[in-house]
Amino acid sequence: MKVFKVLGLMSGTSLDGLDLAYCHFWEESGSWQFEIQKATTSAYNTEWTEKLQSAITYDVKDLFKLDREYGVYLGQQARAFIDREVLEVDYIASHGHTVHHQPDAGFTYQIGSGQHLATESGYLTICDFRTKDLVLGGQGAPLVPIGDQLFFSQYHFCLNLGGISNLSLEIEGKRIAYDIGIANMLLNHLSCKLGSAFDAGGTIARQGRLDENLLSKLNNLPYYALPYPKSTGFEWFSAKIIPLVERSDLEIPDLLKTSVYHIAEQIARQLQLHPKGDRSNVLVTGGGAFNDYLIEVLNEKLGPDIDIMVPSKKLVSFKEAMVFAFMGLLRIQGQTNVLSSVTGARTDSCSGVLYMP
Repeated sequence: MKVFKVLGLMSGTSLDGLDLAYCHFWEESGSWQFEIQKATTSAYNTEWTEKLQSAITYDVKDLFKLDREYGVYLGQQARAFIDREVLEVDYIASHGHTVHHQPDAGFTYQIGSGQHLATESGYLTICDFRTKDLVLGGQGAPLVPIGDQLFFSQYHFCLNLGGISNLSLEIEGKRIAYDIGIANMLLNHLSCKLGSAFDAGGTIARQGRLDENLLSKLNNLPYYALPYPKSTGFEWFSAKIIPLVERSDLEIPDLLKTSVYHIAEQIARQLQLHPKGDRSNVLVTGGGAFNDYLIEVLNEKLGPDIDIMVPSKKLVSFKEAMVFAFMGLLRIQGQTNVLSSVTGARTDSCSGVLYMP
């Protein structure tokens, strides 16, 4: 039995750090299996956080420079992790860090130069998993549902609570998925105003007061009424959500509590749109799964018919990095790794660009 050994790299919109997941994959009885062998999150220092936050405002020259610098950084982080853990690696698969995502305009851009990453790390690298899908008329996102379909089909829903919340499920034998809306990106933005990178466990939000007026404004944002397939990102957050929050004179705990209710209500609304019989379950991963207060409010909004399943801390934290490692493997194997039923593209695709060290 051939075991493939792949290092997956993922940086999300919540900017909590670079996730590195060293995974083993193998086929057994016609089905793919996985194990996350080693994993870590390398927190961004202040300099990198500021660069990644402001990258959306960079001109072309500075953005290309940052793409190169970040590719070198990814390669150094990957090499250090491999050496420290004494890992045998077949290749590296990297999502990069999304700076621009405007599928309606026909482009998406993840920094982290694949050539610089491969050269710095010394390993064959696969990256740029989104562009081909856009060329085929898709949203280029979400991409993780290929992993949901092949590894987590026992769950009715797979919910990721990252900077953006997204949902994955089967409808009439086809995997569909889409970005629900905002999640940790908003909560972390507010927590930073109090000097914290995030609201641990939702402790501050729990102490706040719910503001129905702001909640209504957030819930009525036009994006939420759009049909799927759909995806969003920092541009939408910056243009539509930040102004609503910044114009408010509420205290930060009140803003956090209202935001938690907004996030939970939008997620509950989407889950309830897709009934799965008398009782269904939802696998919850991503950093928001550690926000106890958000999970409590979500439970309250869902009621008794949908069970929330939070898996091991390792899977919660590194599911996305693991799936991108797997997408790299599928690219090497020449197999489908992006689903048109999810993205709205004309056809499924085998996406990713290969860079030799």
